[in-house]
Amino acid sequence: MFFLMFISLYTARVIIDSLGEVDYGVYSVVGGVVTLFSMISASLSSAISRFLTYELGKGSTSDLNKIFSSSISIQIAISVFVVLLAETFGLWFVNNKLIIPDDRLFAANVCYQFSIATFVVNLISVPYNAVIIAYEKMSAFAYISILEGIGGLAIALFIQYSLFDRLVLYGVMLCLFALLIRFIYYVYCKRNFEECTYTPGFDIELMKKMFGFAGWNTIGTCSAILRDQGNSVIINIFFGPTLNTALAIAQKVNVSMSKFVQNFLIALNPQITKLCASREFDRMFQLVFQGARLSYYILLLCSMPIVLNAEFIIKFWLNEVPDYTVIFVQLILILSMSDSLSHTLVTSILAHGDIRNYMLVVGGLQMLNLPFNIVLLYLGASPIVLYIVAITLSQICLIARLVMLRSMMGLDVVKFAKSVYFNVLSVTLLSLILPITMKFVCPSGLSSFVYVSFVSVISVLFVEFFIGCRKQERDFIIFKLHSLVKR
Repeated sequence: MFFLMFISLYTARVIIDSLGEVDYGVYSVVGGVVTLFSMISASLSSAISRFLTYELGKGSTSDLNKIFSSSISIQIAISVFVVLLAETFGLWFVNNKLIIPDDRLFAANVCYQFSIATFVVNLISVPYNAVIIAYEKMSAFAYISILEGIGGLAIALFIQYSLFDRLVLYGVMLCLFALLIRFIYYVYCKRNFEECTYTPGFDIELMKKMFGFAGWNTIGTCSAILRDQGNSVIINIFFGPTLNTALAIAQKVNVSMSKFVQNFLIALNPQITKLCASREFDRMFQLVFQGARLSYYILLLCSMPIVLNAEFIIKFWLNEVPDYTVIFVQLILILSMSDSLSHTLVTSILAHGDIRNYMLVVGGLQMLNLPFNIVLLYLGASPIVLYIVAITLSQICLIARLVMLRSMMGLDVVKFAKSVYFNVLSVTLLSLILPITMKFVCPSGLSSFVYVSFVSVISVLFVEFFIGCRKQERDFIIFKLHSLVKR
C-alpha cells in the first residue's frame, strides 16, 4: 500500500502536467457527474456484498449461486437504466449547466461517454468482487491492486507523449484498462469459487429482500455521494474548472491515504457481518470498537505529516498549485479521520439488516451537506466551507449512529465514548505536541519537512502504542516484533 500510495500520487502529478489545470478540472467534474448516477447502483452493490457474506456467516452455502446469479441480473438491469439516464438528463446537464470552455466541450463529451462505459463495466463486476470479499481472499486484491497502480501510471506516462487529444485519450485508455481489470477478476472468481457461474433469471423472493434492503440503503448511499461528488459540481458552477482541479487534487491525496483504511476494512468487515449473522453481538462489538480505533490510528499516522507539511509537499509535488489546494488537502484528511470512527459502526448496522430508521435519520443528516453548501456559497462564503460543514455533520452523524445502534443491538454508548472516542482524541492531542513545537522551531523548507515528518511519525507511533493500545494489543505487537527479529 505504501508502494501504491507513491505511485498514485506521482501518477496524479503526471496527469495534471499532461492535461493541464483546465482539462484535469473538466475530467474530474465530468467524471463526477457519472459518479452521481452510482447512487442508484451503490446501494444494491452493498446489498449484494451483505447478503453473500451473511449467508456464509450462517454457515450455509446452498443459496450462494442463487444470490450471485440474481445479483448479476440486477446489475445488468440497473446498467441499462443508468445508461438511459446518463444519456438523457446527464448529457443535458454536462452541456448546459457545467462551466466548460467552448473549445473543450467536444473532448468533454467524448470523455463523458467513456466514463459511462467504465462505470457500467465496474458495475457489472461488483458481484465478483463481493464474492472475493465474502471469502476473505485478500491476496487477490493485493496483486490486482498493484497491477491497477502500475497500469494507471503507464497510462499517465503514455498520454504525456501523445499527439492526440489527451483528455479524450485518457478517457479511452481508462475504459480499456477497466475492462482488463474486470476480466482478471472474472477469471479469478471462475477458477476459485464454484458459485460464480451465472444462471440467467430472477429469484423473485430473493430480489424482494435485496431490493427492500437496497431501497432504504439508497438514502445513505445518495447522501454520501451527494456530499463528495456534489461538491465537485457546485464548485464548478460557482468557481469554474480551475478550482475543480484543486478539489480533485485534494481528493486524490485523500484516496491515496484512505486506501490503507479501506484495505484494512475489507479484511475486517466480513468478520463483523459473520458475527452478526451468528448472533455473537458481544464479540462483534469488540471488533467494531477495535476496528474504529485502528482505522483512525492508521489515518492519523499517514495524515499528520501531510497536514502539518501540506504547503511544502504540494509545492514540491506539483509544478503549479491551484488556489485553495493546500487547505482543501488539510481539511479533507481531517474529514476522513472523522468518518473513520463510523466505518465499523455502519458495517454492523448493515449486517443487522433492519436499516430503515437508521437511513432516514443518518442519511437525512448527511443530505444536509449539499443544501447548506449551496446556500453558504450563494451568500459569498469561502470554498473551504464545504469541508467545515462536512466535518461538523460527520460528528453529528457519529452520535446518531451510536444512538441507533444502542436501540438496535444494545451497543454501550458510554463504553464506545471511553474506549474509542476519548481514546483517539487524547492520542491525537498528545501526538501533536512535539510535531507542532518542531514546526515552530525549524525554519520552513526541506529541513523543516524532514524533521517535522520524522517527529510526527515517531510521536504518533509512541502515543498510539503506550496510550492508545490495550495491554493485550501491545503484547501482540511485541510478540510479532520478536518473531520478525528471530527470522
